[in-house]
Order: sequence, then structure tokens, then C-alpha cells
Amino acid sequence: MTHYLKTITKEEVSLLEAEEFNGRIILITTQEEAVKAVDYLMQFPRLGFDTETRPSFTKGMQNKIALMQIATGDTCFLFRLNSIGIPPALESLLKSNCVLKIGLSLRDDFGAIRQRKNIRLANFIDLQIIVHKFGIEDLSLQKIYAILFQKKISKSQRLTNWEAETLSPFQQKYAALDAYACLKIYNQLTAEAGY
Repeated sequence: MTHYLKTITKEEVSLLEAEEFNGRIILITTQEEAVKAVDYLMQFPRLGFDTETRPSFTKGMQNKIALMQIATGDTCFLFRLNSIGIPPALESLLKSNCVLKIGLSLRDDFGAIRQRKNIRLANFIDLQIIVHKFGIEDLSLQKIYAILFQKKISKSQRLTNWEAETLSPFQQKYAALDAYACLKIYNQLTAEAGY
């Protein structure tokens, strides 16, 4: 089994080559598109998962989750929840025991989802729990990814407006990469562990 670094500094991460998501990015802005996307996603045994919320710079005020990203190995669907809420098709995927959804720091995501709709989420796994088994002590997506793949994930778009009428190409790529990275990390570690 590969011996991974326990930790990596911000300075070391900053020297790495930037990672990019080069797969398909599909924006979902209607109920009909959500149905088609979920039909496609339900064919996969495991998916990368992440969410984005427009940052609030007012103390005590929090915005609702605006975007949900769900990725396969080569495609990421960006569900614009600020436009369509959580449609029934997407809800069925989030509740499905048939598909494993892999994310990071999921407690925050779950809380944000429940602010939109009270859903009994099923078959999610948090990478923060898994990486400990491999001796990795860092818990941020950026650092875990750097340790495993020696590439950095840019965080430059994190505090942008996720409720904007149109998401810029930079926002779309950033959002897609976070979900894809979760899946890639999980695949790497489970392959290492032989399961």
C-alpha cells in the first residue's frame, strides 16, 4: 500500500501544478433536465458530490444552498437549486441506496440541503472519515488532493456569487472539479485498499 504524506503545507500546495476538470459540464435549470440527468446518474455505482452556497458577509445571515454538483468520472451535472429547488428526481437520487455519493465535510452540506427540503439522505460517505485509515491527517479537499495526486485545486472561485443568473466558465469548472475530486480521491483510496 502506498505511504502517503500525513500533512502538506499551504506553501507546498501552492507550488503544485493546478488541476482542471476537462470533462463535460451540464447545467440543470429545469425539472425536465433534472429528470434526464438523474436517469443518467442512476446508472453509476458511485458519484462525486458537492454543494455551493452564495457567501454572506453579514453576521448571522446565511444563504440557502444555490448549487449541487454531482459528478461521474467524466461528466458533472450542476443543479441550479436557486432556480429549481430540489426537484423530485434529484430528491430520489439523494435518498437512493443504490448509488454511493461521496463528498467531504458532509455535515455542512446536509444541513444546507435540509434548509431547502427535509430529505432523509442515504448512502453518502464522507472522505474525512476514510483518509484517516491511510494516515492522512489533513482534512481539506485541497490538501487531500495534493497529497494523493501532487496537484492543486484552486479555491479562487469559492466566495463568488453562486446565485448569479449565469455562472461563469470559471465558476462552472471550479464547481465541477470539487465534485469530481471527491470521486477521484475515493476511487484511488479504495483501489489501494482493494475494495
